[in-house]
Amino acid sequence: MFRSPLSVFAFFIFLTLQLSKINGQTTSAGGKADGLASVTGSSSVTSAPDTAIINGTPTTFRPIFTVPANVDNGATLIPNIQDPQAVDAQNVCPGYIATNVVRNSLGLTATLILAGPACNVYGTDIDTLNLMVEYQSADRLVVRVTPAVITPSNSSYYDLPDYIVHQPTADCDANVTSLMSDLNFVYSNNPTFSFAVFRVSTGDTLFSTVGTKLVFEDQFVEFASALPENYNLYGLGETIHGLRLGNNFTKTMWAADVGDPIDYNIYGSHPFYLDTRYYEVDTSTGNLTLVTSNETNPMADYVSYSHGVYNRNAHGQEILLRPTNITWRLLGGSIDLTFYAGPTQPEVTAAYQTSAIGLPAMQQYFTFGFHQCRWGYANWTVVQQVVDNYEKFGIPLENIWTDIDYMNQYRDFDNDPIRYSYSEGKTFLSNLHASGRHYIPIVDSAIYVPNPTNTSDNYSTFDNGNATGAFITNPDGSLYIGDVWPGYTVFPDWLSSGGGQWWIDEFVSWHNKLAFDGAWIDMSEASSFCVGSCGSGNITMNPVHPPFSLPGQPGAVVYGYPEGFNLTNATEAAAASSASASQASAYAAPSTSMGAYLRTTPTPGVRDINHPPYVINNVQGDLAVHAVSPNATHADGRVEYDVHNLWGHQILNATYNALLQAIPKVRPFIIGRSTFAGSGKYAGHWGGDNTSLFAYMFFSIPQALSFSLFGIPMFGVDTCGFNGNTDEELCNRWMQLSAFFPFYRNHNTLTANDQEAYVWASVIEASKTAMNIRYQLLPYMYTLFFLAHSTGSTVMRALAWEFPDDPSLAAADRQFFLGPAILVTPVLDQGYTNVSGVFPGAGKGGVYYDWYTLSPVNASAGENVTIDAPLGHIPIYIRGNYVLPTQEPAMVTRDARKNPWGVIAALSLEGSASGSLYIDDGESIVQNATLYVEFTASNSALYASARGTFKDTNPLANVTVLGVQHSVSNVSMNGMAVPSSCVNYNETSKALLVTGLNNMTSGGAYMSDWVLRWG
Repeated sequence: MFRSPLSVFAFFIFLTLQLSKINGQTTSAGGKADGLASVTGSSSVTSAPDTAIINGTPTTFRPIFTVPANVDNGATLIPNIQDPQAVDAQNVCPGYIATNVVRNSLGLTATLILAGPACNVYGTDIDTLNLMVEYQSADRLVVRVTPAVITPSNSSYYDLPDYIVHQPTADCDANVTSLMSDLNFVYSNNPTFSFAVFRVSTGDTLFSTVGTKLVFEDQFVEFASALPENYNLYGLGETIHGLRLGNNFTKTMWAADVGDPIDYNIYGSHPFYLDTRYYEVDTSTGNLTLVTSNETNPMADYVSYSHGVYNRNAHGQEILLRPTNITWRLLGGSIDLTFYAGPTQPEVTAAYQTSAIGLPAMQQYFTFGFHQCRWGYANWTVVQQVVDNYEKFGIPLENIWTDIDYMNQYRDFDNDPIRYSYSEGKTFLSNLHASGRHYIPIVDSAIYVPNPTNTSDNYSTFDNGNATGAFITNPDGSLYIGDVWPGYTVFPDWLSSGGGQWWIDEFVSWHNKLAFDGAWIDMSEASSFCVGSCGSGNITMNPVHPPFSLPGQPGAVVYGYPEGFNLTNATEAAAASSASASQASAYAAPSTSMGAYLRTTPTPGVRDINHPPYVINNVQGDLAVHAVSPNATHADGRVEYDVHNLWGHQILNATYNALLQAIPKVRPFIIGRSTFAGSGKYAGHWGGDNTSLFAYMFFSIPQALSFSLFGIPMFGVDTCGFNGNTDEELCNRWMQLSAFFPFYRNHNTLTANDQEAYVWASVIEASKTAMNIRYQLLPYMYTLFFLAHSTGSTVMRALAWEFPDDPSLAAADRQFFLGPAILVTPVLDQGYTNVSGVFPGAGKGGVYYDWYTLSPVNASAGENVTIDAPLGHIPIYIRGNYVLPTQEPAMVTRDARKNPWGVIAALSLEGSASGSLYIDDGESIVQNATLYVEFTASNSALYASARGTFKDTNPLANVTVLGVQHSVSNVSMNGMAVPSSCVNYNETSKALLVTGLNNMTSGGAYMSDWVLRWG
């Protein structure tokens, strides 16, 4: 998150320090990462200590040097897509010709040679390339283009190591299954090399470079494909954007530490997209007509076909979505395309995970409880007060988190000895764990470098890592030293031989002092607050303060509020607006001239990795701004330019391995910020530094759905918003919405208004209402995660994925399904007491039931229904034809898992339904026993059939059957009559409630199979 390192406790000390703030200047940094400045200050930095009066006691301290803001200024660049002087490579480059084509049992190989003089437009042309086409399975085709000559000196330019990001390979039976492939590859040399991938069953062109030229240089690769009119593409993360990407959008991939700007590159990189095409079916002929309009007929018949495209490339890149085509522009690497035939989203997503990125990590049961965090919890006492307040107001709290406030001078693996001492922490955690709750601390990505002139500035974490060569270096071999929260810092090198074990050792040592239950990995793009190795030659100034202001500090007081705050809190809004304007005027940044744009030209055979000739549309501009410089160097010789987008992925891998050692035998719980394709097998993800606005509450839905496609289902956002002040209405709505996301956490910034769920009376009630539903559904959610972990299915689902033959849902992202059975329709706009929603499939044989009334919904095909939703109410619906396992809620999941079971059977119009339940011990990596229960409802009976040996002794308390069309006079369970006093049939809602089943299942609801009949 973008914040300063000082807690509320230390805030006033910081203001005192600013009285003796030292102005810095920049000098050249020879031999260090390029373009970069060393920061120097006057000799007063090491002058005699100053004195402050703290709690009546004179205290001496050394003035803290504040790094000047200009150290994070990069070159003035203009993105290529905005540059009127930019050369279009398609106009000047020759393309390639395919030669030496050799067919084999799984496809073909060929040599591609330049079709004319090299253009060298944004790099040095590669004159000879290798093409490999491989049918790897019945539904997967790989097209790979690499330089023909790759040597140890240039391999990092083009190769993405398989041990970091798995490369799909042919199935062992591909010789047989590939013969049934629905994909077909063809190529042409007319006028230059191009290729196309067709769907055999429909003849549809899925990908075609015909009419374009392949450009392949050492710093620029371009290829393009035509797309149909008004296409439907999804994915290509990470960006704050609608679910459907649209046809006028440029997606940049360069991991960036930035506070969730809309439409720009942010923390992660996921070069995968889903393409869905709808066809209207002529019922008389069976002919299909591609749908190219957003207007559709709800009574017409449609069918869809989806396919996926994954380009296994981790370099900086941008993907241009335009009305008729998609263009990939890469700053390096190779073309490594995998096409997934589908033809549905579930099949594409499962195939992508199982073949390429891995299945998502199975989470511990407790992680699905509610999480509370904020930046600004000053000490263990404050944290305990937060826990106590949740208990006092009867709001379930499972997990308490601490932000960087707990750290000793903001250094990883060390607690502040006064505010967050280990002795007090041990007592706190003992009580917390005894109550069934858990604790998660933040771990940042940079490591403080001790001041060599201060003998008391000891930091063993740095010493241990430095001794094993665990840190990234400058090109000259010296340590690359940037600037993050603790001051001048180094960065772990995950490509070094010692980095991984050093990280494990630090986690284990720290956990021996503080029994935390998981890890929150932040700043992992990796972020640095200066351009280049600004700490080189300056570590005698350490610790230093970052080059920006704290939230709450003069000039950075938090005055922002959500949309409509001026309508609901007019007086307070007017005061905040006035103060904000005064602050903006008083602390306005001086105007500066941008100067001329830096445009670099290629030097044959030499890469300009700090300022590549092709300028991607990076949110930070210069690639080195607020990041580790592109020419920082790893132990194996690779430069950051080639692996920047993988740093966050690798720290998640390292942390997963560390937690396996620190907390043996249980599934590691990790939430990380920067991710890449495959990160889901290690960790979950939160949406980053969003803002307390209704707009960001909406964007949380498409962001979550996109991460479903990326194989990272453990996703949530900072509920109620991170930046700015939230208000009662927004937090009320958001606490209810996030209750149906897998990862459910409230978190906000330093000095913003408190926003814990107990702050407002209405939010207390709204939260408890939504949490009651969530906690009842935890067995269902846990089962969804088991299926995602074992089969590659999704947890949060777009409406279009569950109803793939309804083109009206192509852009629907204001509602979502939790699994297949729960439809969530939240209010996402300020001031509204109703919401419009659709009920897919209604009017065409589908039925939904209101969670609260249990009544069927009256909706017709394609109808946008206006739903009452006063503040504190989130419309939730159960989809007919599904059975939901439930469990009585409790304040913590440990206790909920000991409560009686329930079952909700939502019948289809035909009177049938099905569902499943997965049970295990909730934490172990290797399970000694599990239980899988399958439910089936038909012909006025509900069957439960289990397999597995896990012993769950909780009884079945009740069964609710929705959509029972006739009154019920008798109910039996395994042939034994249920007392009439335990049977309640509602003629209005058509719901049957059967209670008092505890005695009939006293040995455990699923210790034996059962059937419940009614009539």
